[in-house]
Amino acid sequence: MTHVDLGGTGADAGGSKNLRGYLATPAGAGPFPGVVMIHEAFGLTDQIRRHADRLAAAGYLTLAVDLFSDGGPRRCLVGTMKSMITGEGRVFADIAAARSWLKASPLCTGRTGVIGFCMGGGFALLAARDGFDAASVNYGRLPRDLEPALRGSCPLVANYGARDRTLRGAAARLESALDAVGVEHDVKEFPTAGHSFLNDQEEGPRAMRPLTRVMGIGPDPAAAPEAWRRIEDHLARHLKD
Repeated sequence: MTHVDLGGTGADAGGSKNLRGYLATPAGAGPFPGVVMIHEAFGLTDQIRRHADRLAAAGYLTLAVDLFSDGGPRRCLVGTMKSMITGEGRVFADIAAARSWLKASPLCTGRTGVIGFCMGGGFALLAARDGFDAASVNYGRLPRDLEPALRGSCPLVANYGARDRTLRGAAARLESALDAVGVEHDVKEFPTAGHSFLNDQEEGPRAMRPLTRVMGIGPDPAAAPEAWRRIEDHLARHLKD
């Protein structure tokens, strides 16, 4: 497990000039399927590194790309969220650069997936039609024009929480739209879970945590194991076979 410098590999396309990431490598000689991991709004935290390590243990060369490489969360968050609204810009160039970096690695089989959590889940949903072989969307925000954004997407697995007050009804809307555009999918809403339920500890400023609990944000040890199984089964089906 190591931090990697992707340099300006996507700068010509409008990406970050100092793009970095965290690479989690499976045990063994390889090659392995590759997965681009997209972090939450808090950035490339220890929590995201643990998620990457988990996928590496399951046999995936996992690159958690740092979308805040060129200035940190305070300077980059507004521009990052703007990219989500417009569906274009720096973030998508960075995701494409991370995918290209993985595919060029001698440790990668050439098959690649994308996975995201919270903010990253929204980006994984939008990137699912950009050359990936599989996508995993975890409590990701839905784009306004949902069906056009989903056409041509790769097979997708999605996990949402029924107690997530920030994304009420998102799972049902996503499943309906995926049905309409004919994209292979497996969407589930977990009744006991809220937002960020795959995390193993609470994130964000400690003073804000009572509010986030009220909003239904935080770990759910009851739902997380099944959600992870769904993710790993989906990636294995489309990246390892």
